[in-house]
Amino acid sequence: MPVGPALPGTPLRPAWSGPLGLHQPGTSPLHRAPAAAKLLALAAAGTAVVLVRGPLSAAVALGVAVTAHLVAGLQWHRTRRGLVGFAIVALVVGVYQTWARGWQVGFETAADLLALVLLATVVTATTRADDLLDTLRRAARPLRHVGLSPETVALAVSLMLRSVPVLVQATLESRDAARARGLDRSPRALVVPAAVRMVGHARATGEALAARGLGEDAPSAGRARGGDDD
Repeated sequence: MPVGPALPGTPLRPAWSGPLGLHQPGTSPLHRAPAAAKLLALAAAGTAVVLVRGPLSAAVALGVAVTAHLVAGLQWHRTRRGLVGFAIVALVVGVYQTWARGWQVGFETAADLLALVLLATVVTATTRADDLLDTLRRAARPLRHVGLSPETVALAVSLMLRSVPVLVQATLESRDAARARGLDRSPRALVVPAAVRMVGHARATGEALAARGLGEDAPSAGRARGGDDD
């Protein structure tokens, strides 16, 4: 049955939903916890996963991650959409480790990966992006002593996080366009349009930053030093 044209303004593909930036408002204890405390807990969990070895510890870590998700009261269908890709990667890595080093290592590797990604998802889902960036900016204050502005660090991280969905979305839409033209097996038909879109996004972002006067201090300082040398 032929499909009619899409309504004006209707996207051909729903927006990509990854684990970054999936904030879900709520009133759980994890939602009310400070962003700094959640980031420190995530760092501690990552350290524990690396230092404590064995399939039992990996199962405990995965259980803790699932429990945190339940305590936060997050919607599984939204989390599942963002975790599908990571679950496939964890499965592939686990199968390879099972073949190379045994089922214990394979299970531990896959469970550790899923636990860390799920814990990070819980942190981003229970914390507003602005709170995370403010916490990062405060943590980066010591960098002032080496000439790096904490605001610059926070801005760079913010731009990186916002660019990930744009990159994935551009790649998926380029793949759909190539498949519609019968060029789904052509790497050029996929890479070139996606690269062009990302370059356009980068230029638009740079122009927006310049319009707000960001990044002008360095050139001004360079001109001032040049004037002093003269």
